[in-house]
Amino acid sequence: MKGKMVLDIRIEFNGPSVQMKGENGEVLMIPFKGFAEGGIFRGVVEPCGVDTQVVNAAGVRHMSARYMLTGTDAAGEACHIYVENEGWFDGGDVTMPFRTVPVFMTDSARLAPYLHRSRFVGEGETLADGLHIRFYEIGQKG
Repeated sequence: MKGKMVLDIRIEFNGPSVQMKGENGEVLMIPFKGFAEGGIFRGVVEPCGVDTQVVNAAGVRHMSARYMLTGTDAAGEACHIYVENEGWFDGGDVTMPFRTVPVFMTDSARLAPYLHRSRFVGEGETLADGLHIRFYEIGQKG
């Protein structure tokens, strides 16, 4: 179920990944940066983003991406958007497109009421120009 697309993030991987495997599972940390655009915001993904993927002993993969966007809101005002984006995958494999649950924080007076009070879903897929994460509004928080 997709709603109105509000933001499209194009991911660029910008450094070596770090991986650890142990008897209880494995952890993979993937650094990234990128670009963001949509009806509410336009800017960059700061080069300090990281996607941490943990596969537990049962084979369930938990993805947790955290990153900061810097740019301008729809009114042209400078702002930031912090993103925490979570996803879970049975069997450890990530299938395309994959779904996520994002949470946003912002210093934009214009965007704060919208981003802090609405519900969103994310969808990721690899396109010709790389990995895209798109966020869709699906309603208001109860």
